[in-house]
Amino acid sequence: MRLTFPQISLPRLLRARIAAFAGETRGSVTVEAVIMLPILVWAYTALYTFFDAYRQTSINHKAAYTISDMISRETTEINDQFIDGAYQMLNFLTRSTDARDMRVTIVRYHEDTTSYDVEWSETRGSVSALASGDLIGWEDRLPVMVDQEVLILVQTWTDYSAPFGIVGLNNQTIETFVFTRPRFAMQVCWETCEA
Repeated sequence: MRLTFPQISLPRLLRARIAAFAGETRGSVTVEAVIMLPILVWAYTALYTFFDAYRQTSINHKAAYTISDMISRETTEINDQFIDGAYQMLNFLTRSTDARDMRVTIVRYHEDTTSYDVEWSETRGSVSALASGDLIGWEDRLPVMVDQEVLILVQTWTDYSAPFGIVGLNNQTIETFVFTRPRFAMQVCWETCEA
């Protein structure tokens, strides 16, 4: 294959050298390896790191859904021991050694005032409990509800440390926001709430 160059005034020797270099098919495996090996190592570590981040995010969401579903099936009162057990389950399911926080909140909707009230909110870790005033502006985060409907809201936060920091994925917090309706009872009671 013959290469053609635009008509510029290059010395004949320079044009001949460029054409010879472009047509050269011999190479050195060592030079190619030195050039390509760092790129391949970086690509492999990047793929591993991004896969691990997506895997941990998926595990956290599944754990939050499991806790939310577990609470939605309760027909008896919830107490501190139950929330402690749910927190231990979160720790077991996420299999992460990093810090974790969990908040379980029961939310009731009032159609006449188009507002949400917190029936009760319990936390484990360093996060604070929700109050009714905290739900102002959450209309886009919560589903459409009918008057006096109750919703179980489970939120978790897990710190994620990337296995390799060279790919641009910094340490971050994986947050989940899961809501479920009670399945077998009209509401989920905290210890001695009225049925």
